[in-house]
Amino acid sequence: MSAVLVTGAAGFIGYHVADRLAARGERVIGIDDFNAYYDPRLKRARVADLAARHGERVTMLPVDFADDRALAEALAGETFDRIVHLGAQPGVRHSIDHPMAYARANLVGHLAMLELARQRRVRHLVYASSSSVYGGNVSLPFRVGDAVDHPVSLYAATKKADELMTESYAHLYRVPATGLRFFTVYGPWGRPDMAVWLFTRAILAGEPIRVFNEGRMERDFTYVDDIVTGVVAALDRPPADDGRAKPGGSIGPHALYNLGNHRAEPLGRLIDLVEAACGVPAIRDLQPMQPGDVPATFADIGDAARDLGFAPVTGIELGVPRFVRWYRDYADV
Repeated sequence: MSAVLVTGAAGFIGYHVADRLAARGERVIGIDDFNAYYDPRLKRARVADLAARHGERVTMLPVDFADDRALAEALAGETFDRIVHLGAQPGVRHSIDHPMAYARANLVGHLAMLELARQRRVRHLVYASSSSVYGGNVSLPFRVGDAVDHPVSLYAATKKADELMTESYAHLYRVPATGLRFFTVYGPWGRPDMAVWLFTRAILAGEPIRVFNEGRMERDFTYVDDIVTGVVAALDRPPADDGRAKPGGSIGPHALYNLGNHRAEPLGRLIDLVEAACGVPAIRDLQPMQPGDVPATFADIGDAARDLGFAPVTGIELGVPRFVRWYRDYADV
């Protein structure tokens, strides 16, 4: 039976992708290094949930995918024909103070996965890029064909580099690959460094929330179930090696897509919804813009709608209360 290799499977999006694939009958091989960027207990709780609901259909291997020798040893006895590469060092602000972590995970690690895809001759490599590649672009919404040559954070630069490295492998070795530029993903089992989690935790604890750029921010908040639907749709549709230009401009078997909610929501509206779901008013501590941040993101999803059938259905008025309910159960508050 063929399987799908999912990197970062103990992470936020990786957990949800592994869950969706296993639920439709796929065998999933998950890898994760369970690092301490945020509390590993959350990662282990995700893995325990997968095991409880899917049993042996999901195999989890503790390995650092940036260590190519350890990766080869861990996967020596495993068979898979597709890869969903979601493992990475995330976080724009963290990259300011910890640049080498991004070079290792997002550059060396991505190259290791490209080599693995080449060596195993996989049918398709789907990988996570980011809306951060658009940098300081002021033309909204962000389109896949926009120039992305001026990143405003190292994190964004590594994600752009991943796209370029993948293009070279698609050209040299005809590795079918799809890069997905995610826009501000949130939802149950989310990351503790993301705004929805930070706001919910602080509001319920009666603590101030930091509101950057004094609240003059807009984000294309995308519910995780919609993102996973896009990831799986992309996995099932490898780009053809037909010499025709793909989204992103490649004439090889490499395509790029935005996965977002196609709405730029004011940060204040998000906070209002978290307040309402928590039943507690927020104490807003207005802060200046942070280095590496941008005032607005907004995804043009036309290419993904046409090629992948991508059509997000969960606005923040539905998604935020769902997250708050999950958080209350998880944190027992």
